[in-house]
Amino acid sequence: MTAILKVDTIQDTSGNNIINESSDTITIGASGDTIALAGTTVTGITQGITNSQQWRITSAFTVGTSVTDISSNWEISDATGYATIGSALTESSGIFSFPTTGIWLIMAYANFRGNTGSRGVGFNLKATTNNSTYGFVSSAENNNSDIGGASNTTYHSGAIMAMLDVTNTSNVKFRFTVQATDNTQTCDGDTTRNYTGFTAVRLGNT
Repeated sequence: MTAILKVDTIQDTSGNNIINESSDTITIGASGDTIALAGTTVTGITQGITNSQQWRITSAFTVGTSVTDISSNWEISDATGYATIGSALTESSGIFSFPTTGIWLIMAYANFRGNTGSRGVGFNLKATTNNSTYGFVSSAENNNSDIGGASNTTYHSGAIMAMLDVTNTSNVKFRFTVQATDNTQTCDGDTTRNYTGFTAVRLGNT
């Protein structure tokens, strides 16, 4: 015998919605609920990662001896085979804002070059949760060697990672800074490949 149950909402004994259908959208549970799946195999769920993108700087610049923002020449990558998932971050004078709330993973990298006689350079990610005060979150410290003599150019790179809980897109933002021990270090950038930049991936809800 075949039976059909036609309802828009199913509630528990306390009147809380368990399943709700409206305008062809089915909502299971409510905000804050834990939904447990008893089966070991789940099919038909295609949400996955909803946002992922890469940014880079388009030209090289000299790194100063004071902590300095990387505040210009940012662009979304257009390298061969590249694609963005979801809405893009926005950037203003090197400050990045998120398009949506969530837990975000930032994976950044920078390439430097300088004379071997010059020593260290630092690469940092700073973030704010109040759209005002920025604090250091992740840092990489890189150092040249003197192999080959002080007149030869050497290359080195740094990578940093951070996870940010973006509870408010107006308040939680981030930026990158650099600092060198002298004025002979260069941070590399290019319009055709990713020398210095970052990948941002939204992992899930906050």
